[in-house]
Amino acid sequence: MPGSDLDLVERDPNGLNAHLGTLHFNDVFGEPDGVHSIDCVWKLSAKCFDCWKLLTYNLLTIFYGICIAAEWGCEFAYIAFWHIWIISPFMKIFEINCGLCQRIYASCVNCCVVPWCEACGAIFHAFKR
Repeated sequence: MPGSDLDLVERDPNGLNAHLGTLHFNDVFGEPDGVHSIDCVWKLSAKCFDCWKLLTYNLLTIFYGICIAAEWGCEFAYIAFWHIWIISPFMKIFEINCGLCQRIYASCVNCCVVPWCEACGAIFHAFKR
C-alpha cells in the first residue's frame, strides 16, 4: 500500500521545507539594546509564540490537511494521466513526423544542394592545379 513505508520521525527527508523547521521566536522577534521588555513578558511571549504556532498548525492540519492532500493527489494523478495518455503519444507522433520530415529534407538537399556544391568544388579544384 502506498504510504505504508512513511517515516513518522523524519517527515521531510528531501528538505523541501527545511527553512520552516527552524522558525523560532528569535527568528521573528528581537529587541535591540536599550529597548527591552520585562523578562517575564519576553519569556511568556516566547512560550505563547511556540504554543500557538504548534496549536494553530495542528488545528489547520486536522481540519484541512486531509482535504488538501486529497486535492494534491488528484492534481498529480491528473498530470500523470495527461502525460501518459495525451502528451507522450503526441510526442511519439511528433517524433515520427519529424523523422519523415528529416528524410524529405535530406532528399531535397541531396538532389538540389549536393550537386551544386560538387560542381562548385570541381571548379575550385581546377584552380588548385
